[in-house]
Amino acid sequence: MKMKLENKIWISISFLLCLHLISQSAFGQTPLDELMMPKQDVCILVNYEFGKFDQYWEGEVLRKNGTIATVQRRTAMVMAAYGITDQLDFYLGLPYVQTNSTIPNGGKFAGTSGLQDLSTGLKYQILDKRTEKRQVSLLASAMLSVPVSNYLSDYQPYSLGLKTPQLAWRLLGHYQLARGFYARAVAGYSWKGYTKAEREYYYNNGSYFTPWMDVPNSINFDLSLGKWFWQNSLRVEATLSTQSSTSGDDIRAYNAPQPTNKVDFTRLGGFAHYYFQNLKGLGVLGYWNQVVDGRNMPEMSSWGMGVTYQFGIKN
Repeated sequence: MKMKLENKIWISISFLLCLHLISQSAFGQTPLDELMMPKQDVCILVNYEFGKFDQYWEGEVLRKNGTIATVQRRTAMVMAAYGITDQLDFYLGLPYVQTNSTIPNGGKFAGTSGLQDLSTGLKYQILDKRTEKRQVSLLASAMLSVPVSNYLSDYQPYSLGLKTPQLAWRLLGHYQLARGFYARAVAGYSWKGYTKAEREYYYNNGSYFTPWMDVPNSINFDLSLGKWFWQNSLRVEATLSTQSSTSGDDIRAYNAPQPTNKVDFTRLGGFAHYYFQNLKGLGVLGYWNQVVDGRNMPEMSSWGMGVTYQFGIKN
């Protein structure tokens, strides 16, 4: 009986980790910032991220169980941005994920690794007005992600992802002063499709005799404050991010989570990106994130670092 209970606790932190990491994005030239690529320019980002947690919210109750030790997740990602025009960018990204626990062999389960989901999308600059004192920008983006490998979405907490198509829309507003101080606000909606579990029955405020689970959609907000230094060679910012699921249920006590759970969180983060002046097109970046409040969510801390390189391919 004790062994079964420990297994359930191991599983109960699982799905939370996947949703959190899918909501993350690497920093650089991304669909979530105001930077635009010049026409026919390419920017390549190679990024590494490490995340871990040993506590999680079961519903709205933060709990810790010693049998789970610390769950770890490592992600290596390559992303490319291309300037179709000066006002329209195209993005393509693919992460490789490896999961494990600080307990040898995962305590009860082994970790896993492999390619996760391919992401592609567009960002369009709707408005860009500049004066000597300020700059005002308005942009919109849409990103689609689909699984590229046959991983198990219900192998938690070690699953690579949700194994479901996702479509995210974002509207971004940016305000910057001549001295480099800026503020950015992002509002978005994420649609998530169905994922297939490795069972024929689940409970979600009622009985469902099917392996297909409807993953709740979410509303996301991000607010960033930052500054450019050293003649725009260094960018530093702090960010507050939130997610609110539009539906879903809570993890039941000592029970396994599932993709139908309502996952909410508040996350604080910081990031810096340095562009080398004597090595044209080359940059390095680093960032940190900490979940400070949540619902059916791990109390995740993560950090990452990456290299960017931008170049033109004009004839």
